[in-house]
Amino acid sequence: MPDAKKIVLAYSGGLDTSVILRWLIERYEAEVVAFCADLGQGEELIPVRDKGLRTGASSVHVLDLREEFVRDFIFPMLRANAVYEGSYLLGTSIARPLIARAQVDIALKEGADAVAHGATGKGNDQVRFELTYAALAPQLKVIAPWREWDLRSRTDLIEFARRHGIEVPVTRERPYSMDRNLFHISYEGGVLEDPWAEPPAKMFLLTQNPEDAPDVAQEITVDFESGNPVAVDGRRRDPADLLAHLNRVGGEHGVGRVDLVENRFVGMKSRGVYETPGGTILHAAHRALESITLDRETLHLRDSLIPRYAEMIYYGFWFAPERQALQTLIDECQRDVTGTVRLKLYKGNVTVLGRKSPRTLYRTDFVTFEADDVYRQRDAEGFINLQALRLKIRALRDRGTR
Repeated sequence: MPDAKKIVLAYSGGLDTSVILRWLIERYEAEVVAFCADLGQGEELIPVRDKGLRTGASSVHVLDLREEFVRDFIFPMLRANAVYEGSYLLGTSIARPLIARAQVDIALKEGADAVAHGATGKGNDQVRFELTYAALAPQLKVIAPWREWDLRSRTDLIEFARRHGIEVPVTRERPYSMDRNLFHISYEGGVLEDPWAEPPAKMFLLTQNPEDAPDVAQEITVDFESGNPVAVDGRRRDPADLLAHLNRVGGEHGVGRVDLVENRFVGMKSRGVYETPGGTILHAAHRALESITLDRETLHLRDSLIPRYAEMIYYGFWFAPERQALQTLIDECQRDVTGTVRLKLYKGNVTVLGRKSPRTLYRTDFVTFEADDVYRQRDAEGFINLQALRLKIRALRDRGTR
């Protein structure tokens, strides 16, 4: 057990970190500083400062990191079109390195000798937090209470909280856990642990049930500059405001719900339910714009790297040299991804209606079925013959002919 005199805890005000705050004080007899990152949780943050102080923190830092979160973490990930296992847009994964980096900054300013987090020993977040600590401040001790204490379940945590007079937002009637930021809300645990069980209808907070969404579709446009979204419907917006706006618009139309069983880094499968309305819209728009602005081989090369890039984020390697090197390549590919995409939102669906760009590679004079003066169709014969040569030779060999 590390000897710690002053600990900075990544604190949310939820069940786990509220219990951890009190447990750290009692177990280590140390001063505990609570740190909470505002990544767009909304009203959840209102009671955090007072609750942290009531629970025993010597001080509580609440930092507004929303703009930095979207500009420096979400948008680079969007430029890569990162999707984990074909469905997950990485809303929780991408938040952890920023939270951990800000936590390290607080620890260094406070003269703390340890940092602590509320991630369990079964999950991915413990890896994401601790890889960031190692990359940025390896001298700090790391305390992971879920790997130390004798509390075995969230039921145990609820009882601990009640014994210590700590208010808890989780009940046995609503046992699933939530993680919210400006990019998404994730739900897991409790009633969701059965992959056959349908998520409770009342659970969703960002999106309407697509069946109850408006019967009239809504058309929007999204403008990009070098792979980054900069405007919606012709109005330029700062990154956090742009994403929040698309969350509202997409949520109204039931866009962005995902229910999947994913493979955790530690080796087990986990069922998660996600709402990512704005992110779903931006992924569709970004893909559409790339289709006319990226060279074929550049696009195919980048797409071949998406699974690896997404794994880096999911596994917690945001500050690793391989992710940073890959980001440089991706951003170089994005220089020409500038233009406008028109989309339709309707009952959970995002449909691309059109795309245009001053850097387009789409040439009507080449692709037209009408008469043209730029392409000789007879040239295709030699091209096909050369492509077919190895197949022809193999077939002749297998038939025993010459």
